[in-house]
Amino acid sequence: MTERKTITSTQAVHAGDEKRKAYDAVPMPIVQTATYAFADTAEIVAYTEGRHPAGERGEYGRYGNPTVRAVERRLAALEGTEDAALFSSGMAAVTTSMLALVKGGQHVVLFRDCYRMTLEFVTDVFARFGVAHTLLAAGDLDALPAALRPETRLVLSESPTNPYLACVDLERLAAACKLHRTVKSMIDATFATPVNCRPASFGIDLVVHSATKYLAGHNDVLAGVVCGPSGLVSMVRDLRGVLGSVCDPHAAFLVGRGMKTLALRVEKQNATALGVAQWLEKNPRIERVFYPGLASHKSHAIARAQMSGFGGVVSFVVKGGLDAASRFIDGVRLARIGPSFGGVESLIEQPAVMSYYEMTSEQREAIGIADGLVRLSVGIEDAVDLIQDLEQALSRS
Repeated sequence: MTERKTITSTQAVHAGDEKRKAYDAVPMPIVQTATYAFADTAEIVAYTEGRHPAGERGEYGRYGNPTVRAVERRLAALEGTEDAALFSSGMAAVTTSMLALVKGGQHVVLFRDCYRMTLEFVTDVFARFGVAHTLLAAGDLDALPAALRPETRLVLSESPTNPYLACVDLERLAAACKLHRTVKSMIDATFATPVNCRPASFGIDLVVHSATKYLAGHNDVLAGVVCGPSGLVSMVRDLRGVLGSVCDPHAAFLVGRGMKTLALRVEKQNATALGVAQWLEKNPRIERVFYPGLASHKSHAIARAQMSGFGGVVSFVVKGGLDAASRFIDGVRLARIGPSFGGVESLIEQPAVMSYYEMTSEQREAIGIADGLVRLSVGIEDAVDLIQDLEQALSRS
């Protein structure tokens, strides 16, 4: 197994950052413009001939922005990749990357526990354009070699996954792809963050994040990013200019600001989530806890081998089913009821009544979503306060 590589708070603040900035500002200023002017024709020619730094700017904001580019450099430095491209959302990063790498007549492999919108894009949207796909059982790397075809171009997974936090053996996945010259690997590492795991160090080609979550970290901005080799990222960035899924300068500024405290926040959330998970596992009102930091989790050995921390999300099943879990959710005072994760405020949700509300109990059970399942994203509150709040809420269930 490749040695784990993580980032420090010093890197979170300084990696990829230019010391001197416009007007001698300490943070990167917000360059709030939709279009750019040229001094003269010679400058236009220099730009069209490629003698202008890639992505810094263009004739129009869809092709580049200095604030966005500064954040991209920092994200690439944190992930340990050559380049990065910032997007208006995590799904924009995922879908644009896939569109850049795959065309009609080709083939994609992904796993059944991928994010449901990613699954929908592959199984519905991609299928309309003649892209075939193979869905493998969650984490089934044994089946991956046989699933790869001559026309396969991409293998996509998450690590950890949502909501059961399964971790994929990244080195093994990357090795299986590299046996085929044309197959690229892509990992959605939103739950991990570069603090806990850097997939590129295990041989993964592209790493994507919903920067809305931990990278920005304050539940106040939508953004996404793809990180990887400059050649692949350049292809993705070029298509971003066509599709228009650009990150606006103010959103980029908020992501960059959030990144400075990334290591501090994630280290706190790692510790709190582990403490909460250990407490929940001993609680008689809880049927089962899913957290890769627990020895009871099926991915615990993989998580220990390739992660420096186990993340800030804990999933668990409340005894008593749908109604009991709902009473518990409604009794929580600190965590807000909401579908996202990764911010400084704790968020809690019951997938059966939020993400999967259109399904019957039987349909949810068939895809592994228990009626009593709860997902808790811990913020930076003190662990003792969160545990006390969970305890009083469980007494209502």
